[in-house]
Formats: sequence, structure tokens, C-alpha cells
Amino acid sequence: MARLLKTNWVKKSLALILTYAVIQLLISTNILGGYYQDTLVTICINIILAVSLNLITGFTGQFSLGHAGFMSIGAYTCAIVVLRYQTLPSFILGVFLAALTAAIVGFLVGLPTLRLRGDYLAIATLGMAEIIKNVFLNLDKITNGAAGLSGIPQFINWFWLFVFTAGTVLLILNFVNSSHGRACISIREDEIAAEAMGVNTTKYKVIAFIIGAACAGVAGAIYASYFYFIQPTLFGFLKSIDILVIVVFGGLGSISGSVIAAVVLALISTYLQAFSEIRMVLYAVLLVVIMIFRPQGLMGSKEVSLAVLGKLGGLFRDRKERV
Repeated sequence: MARLLKTNWVKKSLALILTYAVIQLLISTNILGGYYQDTLVTICINIILAVSLNLITGFTGQFSLGHAGFMSIGAYTCAIVVLRYQTLPSFILGVFLAALTAAIVGFLVGLPTLRLRGDYLAIATLGMAEIIKNVFLNLDKITNGAAGLSGIPQFINWFWLFVFTAGTVLLILNFVNSSHGRACISIREDEIAAEAMGVNTTKYKVIAFIIGAACAGVAGAIYASYFYFIQPTLFGFLKSIDILVIVVFGGLGSISGSVIAAVVLALISTYLQAFSEIRMVLYAVLLVVIMIFRPQGLMGSKEVSLAVLGKLGGLFRDRKERV
């Protein structure tokens, strides 16, 4: 039994179960009220978006500014389904279709644009996101145009939020640690050398783009199902920048960093609500200061593991005993 508890997957499973149980207890006892639950949902959505963008930008080295476009596809797909059939199975179907639709668009967009590199790719993906936004603005009969869709049934609770967030993180973590993930990392390090070693760079860039787009579609579906209302302007250029800020702040190539950054930035933004007039100024100044003193991000390209935390705990105990 002791040997089983030492295995890595068991430790991760116990950590996930404990996280779920603690937050569920706080919600059940109303310690986490409605305002803090909204913040929790925002944090989880940002985690999904940041981790999936990190796969494209941090691990594969493709500078994308179109993530908000895929999020909007997921949001509208799920919203249209649940507005028509207001049941839990239709919500699950809506999330699946949101991921599938975003993945298909990601494939169609990624195949031609991922032949570009650097700033050219960023401009192409930014243009793609703006095209998607304007398509939704002009589909009046389906998306209600600029007025957006309102009265979307709320099916998201902590259970579904946890399932989708943890599922996304585990999916991308396993992908990164697989041979496919190592191929993506080789593309980031040196694309020409990767091609010379036989790596199909276009194939792996498109795969990373499809997975990232699908996860962004799931995040959009969660947003639509929790916040009741969506409109195209919610998923514009600034939303893509917000996601990119989280990725860079956490560390390019670090999934743990994306998770930590999503939590930290959401909490900072929440506590700056008291300074409504200068909130965004303080937020921007704080980001500038942090990036000056920590330009590689909070985690750099490293990951937080249970083993590392255990060693830190051991060092802390040893120091305490010496004192």
C-alpha cells in the first residue's frame, strides 16, 4: 500500500480529489459566495485558455494572437445548442460540438497560416480572429448580431468546471510529455534542425493548433453557459492579449506557470476593484514591474511537481529543527 501511494499518478489523483473536495466544501457552506464563485469560474476559464495557448506558443513556438476567435466559436456553438434544447445532455453535446467546431476551424486556418513564422503568423492569426468576430456580427438570424445572445441556461457548476479544467490540463500535460510533444518542442528550439531530423513540422504545428483551438472552444462553452450572455465584442483583440499576458507571465513552456499566473492575475484584478478609476493603470504597472524583475515569467520553462514540493517541505522542516 505504501509503495502504491508513492507512485506519481496516485499522488496527482489524490491532489486533484483533495482540491475538488475542499472547494466543493467551501461552496456548500457558502464561504465562497456568488462573487468569489464568479472569480473561480474566471480563473478556470483563464487556466484552460492559457494552458492551451501555451501549447501553441510556449511549447511549439508559434506566435498566435487568434485564441479569442476560437473561444468565440465555442461560446456561440454551445449557446445555440443549449438555447434550443435546454437539458443537461444538450449542454454536454454543446461542449463537445464547441470543441469539435473550434478544432475544425483551427485545422482549416492552421494548415495555410502555420507555414508562416514569427510576426507574420501573429498578424495572420489576428486577422483570423477579427474575421470570426465580424462573421458573428453579421449572422443576425443565428447569432443575433451585435446584440448577442442572452438568457443562456446555466449548466456549469463546480463539478463540470473542475472536470473540464483538470481534463484540459491533464490532456495537454500528457501530450507535451509524449513523443508528439517532444516533436513540438524540437520545432520550437530549431525548426530547420527538426526538419533535418525527419520531424514533419507542418503536421505537428497543425496538431498543436487543433488541440489548442479545441480547448479554447471548451473555455468559450463554459463562459457562455455560466455568464448567460455573449456578444462578438467580448472576444476581440484585447481578449487574445489578456490570454497571452497570462502565458508570458507564467512562463513560456510551463503548464504550472500558466495555472499559477491565471490564479495570481485574477486575484490581483479582483482586489484592485476597490480602485476602479485607476485599476487598469495599477494592473499594467504591476505587470511591467514583475516582467522587469522576472522577464522569463514566474516559472520560466520549469514545472511544479509534487516531488519538488516535498523537497521544499523537507528543507523547511530541517531548517525549523535547526532553529
